[in-house]
Amino acid sequence: MSANLIALLYQASLQTLYMVAVSAILGTLGGLPLGVFLATSQRGELLSAPMLNRALGLVVNATRSVPFIILVVAIIPFTRMIAGTSIGTNAAIVPLTIAAIPFIARLVENAIREVDAGLIEAARAMGATPLQIIRKVLIREALPGIALGLTLAVVSLIGYSAMVGAVGGEGLGDLGIRYGYQRFMPDVMLAVVVILIVLVQLVQSIGEWIAARFDKRAPRNRGH
Repeated sequence: MSANLIALLYQASLQTLYMVAVSAILGTLGGLPLGVFLATSQRGELLSAPMLNRALGLVVNATRSVPFIILVVAIIPFTRMIAGTSIGTNAAIVPLTIAAIPFIARLVENAIREVDAGLIEAARAMGATPLQIIRKVLIREALPGIALGLTLAVVSLIGYSAMVGAVGGEGLGDLGIRYGYQRFMPDVMLAVVVILIVLVQLVQSIGEWIAARFDKRAPRNRGH
């Protein structure tokens, strides 16, 4: 493999990392509060708003049901309005973020719903407000699950970032298509696949480590 192709692989890897990092941050900023609200707003819950909960749930499910590659094409006018263009790394961040928000929201919702209901009742008995319960009990207890959920979201975004290469996005997916597929260079395609696998393994390992640090049960389990 020539030095030029190695340089292209390096640049494409940086582009992929940039797309995934920015969309993961924006997706978390949108998905985390949405997930918390979905987990606490059904009838009789801390932030009881069943009608709004149902409406947001329908939007989340509808967005998640659209295949990513179709979502990318369907929102091209919106992407162009936000990013000023429909191609390139900045443009790719728009559909990546839109796909990430509902995905992260459901993962956060599931993590919070796994918190022992007895902890909520105990906090209520002590006079804690709903927001205090959410911040100091639910989110704190759900942190290991949230960390694993965000890890899964980032891994999915790495895969999605490769897909946007088929529709004008840059990064490893674009490089694999232009050189590995269209120019019949299997060594480039292999290098792209290996880099993506390494990125996924690295993200998974870091995510599991962070989740273990948040897990209060981990020290006791190791003690046995």
